[in-house]
Amino acid sequence: MDRAACEAADRADPLAPLRGRFALPEGVIYLDGNSLGALQPVVADRVAEVVCDEWGTGLIRSWNDAGWVTLSERVAGQLAPLLGAEADELAVTDSTSANLFKALAAARWLRPDRRVVLTDDANFPTDVYVAGGLADLLGDLELRVVPSREVAHHLDDEVAVLTLTHVDYRTGRLHDPVALTAAAHDVGAVTVWDLSHSTGALEVDLHRWGADLAVGCTYKYLNGGPGAPAYLYAARRWHAELATPIRGWFGHARPFAFAPTYEPASGAARFLAGTPPVLSLAALEAALRIHEQTDPAAVATKARALTERFIALVDARCRDDVQVVTPRDPDRRGAQVSLRHPRADAVMQALIARGVIGDHRPPDLLRFGFAPLYVSHTDVWDAVEVLADVLTTGVWDDPRYRTPRTVT
Repeated sequence: MDRAACEAADRADPLAPLRGRFALPEGVIYLDGNSLGALQPVVADRVAEVVCDEWGTGLIRSWNDAGWVTLSERVAGQLAPLLGAEADELAVTDSTSANLFKALAAARWLRPDRRVVLTDDANFPTDVYVAGGLADLLGDLELRVVPSREVAHHLDDEVAVLTLTHVDYRTGRLHDPVALTAAAHDVGAVTVWDLSHSTGALEVDLHRWGADLAVGCTYKYLNGGPGAPAYLYAARRWHAELATPIRGWFGHARPFAFAPTYEPASGAARFLAGTPPVLSLAALEAALRIHEQTDPAAVATKARALTERFIALVDARCRDDVQVVTPRDPDRRGAQVSLRHPRADAVMQALIARGVIGDHRPPDLLRFGFAPLYVSHTDVWDAVEVLADVLTTGVWDDPRYRTPRTVT
C-alpha cells in the first residue's frame, strides 16, 4: 500500500466532490470530526442572512415571514432519512443531555412499576450523570452501571430502561443495537440510545432496530456547528403514551393559544420546550442539505474504508510505538480509531502542531475521527506519515507539549 493507491481510491470515491463544500484550512488534516465537524461556507452565509436580513430587517415578523416558527419541524424532516425514522418521530431542540433527561423520564413512566435504569461503564460520562440525576430526583429509581460486555446478562424484570451509547466514545467499539434492543424488550424494558457518535457517519435505522427512544447531537458528523441543537427520537408506537417532564410552550399542541393548561403536541414535537434557537437551527438546516445528496450506505462504506486503511498503515509504520484499541472487525467499530500511548496527550499536541488534528482521551488514548464527507484516503496516508515521524523522532517529548490543554 502506497500513497498512489490512496490517490486512486480518492479518484474512485463517489463522495469526493463533496469535500470541496467544506472550508478546510490549508495544511490541516482534520481528524476530529467526531468531536466537532468542519464548516461549510454555505452555513456561514446562511447565518449571516438570518442575522442581517431576517433578524435585522424583518425583526419579529420573521417568525412568520422567514419561517422561523417551523425550523424545528423542517430540520426533523431532514434528519429522518439519516436515522431510519419519520419526521413526526423527531424533535430537534435543546442539548443531548437535556433530551436524554426527557427521554429517560418518558421511558421510565412507560414502566412505572420497575426501579432500575441500566447502563454500562463505557457510556459517555454525561449520560451517566444525567441518568443518576433522574434517579436522585425520582427517589425510587436505581442507576445500575455494569461492565460493557455484560449488559445483556444484567437485563431482568427490574429494569425499566436500558440506555447505551451506540459507539464507545473512547475506543470506537459498537454495541449491537438490534440484539440489545431485542434483549431489553424480551424482559419488558424500554431502550434509549445515544447516537451522537453515529449519525452522519454510520448507517442508523431506528425502525429496523426496534428502538423506543433515542437522542443525539448534530455538531459532530452532521457539521451543525459548536453547540448545535440536538434531537430526540420517539417511536410512533409510543406517541399516545409518552409524556415529557419539561413541558414548554413550543411542546404545546397550540403554542400561541397561551392556554392555562398543558396539552401535548402530537408526536415527538411534545418534547420541544422553550423558544427555538433560531440562529443555530438555521445553521443546522443549511449544514444538513449536503446529506440530501448522499446515500447513508455510501457514507458508512467510506467510513469503514478510511478506518481500515488507517489501521493497516498504523500497523505497518507505528506498530512498536502504539496499540490499536479500536476493534479490527469493521462490523464492531464506528468511524473512529483510537491508539494507546502512555503520553497520548503530548503526542497529540505534537501532531496538532504539525497540522494533524485529532484529540486525546485520558489517560492514554489518541483518538482519530474519519468524517466521510471531507476526509480523504490521501489524508489518511499523510496523517500516518506525520504520526510515524512524531513517534520515531520523539518530538512529542519536547517541553512545550507537556502542559495539558483545557479542551483535549
